[in-house]
Parts: sequence; C-alpha cells; structure tokens
Amino acid sequence: MTQPSPTFQKILVGVDFSDASRHALDVARTRFPGAQLKLAHVTDARAGTTPDLMGGVTPTLPDPAVLNALEDADASVMSRVVKPGEETVQLVGDPLTGLLDAAQEWGADLIVVGTHPQGMLEHFLLGSTAEKLVARSRIPVLSVRHG
Repeated sequence: MTQPSPTFQKILVGVDFSDASRHALDVARTRFPGAQLKLAHVTDARAGTTPDLMGGVTPTLPDPAVLNALEDADASVMSRVVKPGEETVQLVGDPLTGLLDAAQEWGADLIVVGTHPQGMLEHFLLGSTAEKLVARSRIPVLSVRHG
C-alpha cells in the first residue's frame, strides 16, 4: 500500500538571481500549482577579510553604505522576478541561516533551492548552501539541479 505524497501549501523559494535559482523557482511554480510561494533573497553580509600590514588577514564587516546599495539593487531585481500573488522577503546576513529562519517564521512546509555543479576547490572552501539546508532544515528541502 502506497502512502499519499505530501501536499505542500507554503513553499519558501531561495532566490539568489542565478540561473540555478531561477530554474528552481520555475520548478516550484510548475510542480506546486496552488501553493503559496514566498521568494526569499539573502544579501550575504558575512564578514570578509582584507590583508593586513603584517602579512595576515583582518576580518572586516561590509560598509553599511555598500550593504544599502546591494539591498536596493537586489530589491530592484526581485521586483522583476516576483509574480502577482507571490510574496517576497529580503534579508541580510548568512544565506543558510536567513533561509532557515525565514522558513520557520513564515511556517513554510517546503524549501526549494537551486544548485549547480561546483569545482572541487570551490566546494571545499565554500560548501554548498543547498547541502547545508538539507542537513539542517527541519522541513523538507527540494534541491533542484541546474546545468
């Protein structure tokens, strides 16, 4: 006896404006007609590093003016991506934490994100946000591969 597949009503879609995330958004729109979609974009504001005079690196936080400019640019792009009836949320911080928090706060029952092949070094240094979401999320995550 087969069990019925779950019905997802509230779907959070991670949007970073890449081809992979646009493909994931298309999949969410097509595969889950009638579900509420919330498009979530996280402007990455994690600390970076800059070289220091002693040959090392110093952690730095992004300039608030730069963050504001990034947020404004991202909001402009988001306004062209969202369709009538869909909601959006724009966050600043770590993309993984931002998506998990947004999904929990909204009461999402599915997270959809795009993923794309990474080089070995890129994967080692940065990891995959999609993989980390799958590992840490309390709700199902649909990782949609592109490319």
